[in-house]
Amino acid sequence: MNQYDIAILYDPDLEVDLEKATTRVEKIFTDNGASIKNVDNWGKRKLAYAIRKHEMAIYVFYTVEMPGANVQKLESVLNITDEVIRFLITKPDLKAIAKAEAAKAHKAEQAAKRGEDDSKDEE
Repeated sequence: MNQYDIAILYDPDLEVDLEKATTRVEKIFTDNGASIKNVDNWGKRKLAYAIRKHEMAIYVFYTVEMPGANVQKLESVLNITDEVIRFLITKPDLKAIAKAEAAKAHKAEQAAKRGEDDSKDEE
């Protein structure tokens, strides 16, 4: 099972009944063998350019785990789903994320040590 980040832009007219649209899309995920790990709803935002004559869209980001063979099937189903204006499926570089988090922790550790050294100098 591979981890994927999926960004979906929903039709802004669905803001009142977004639950129905998200349930439908989440069912599409599960029908294609995906398990949803995280959902992040950013709400209604302005688009950089008009898509299908819409100036706004509802942004929802999903983190899912699914077999790599099912990604093409998922793309073809999302292409014909009326509620979805645009979508993007990416595979995060987990090694780079882990390396960045380790570097961040190391930097915080060094900053804490400098803070301790500064307090010794004041005494």
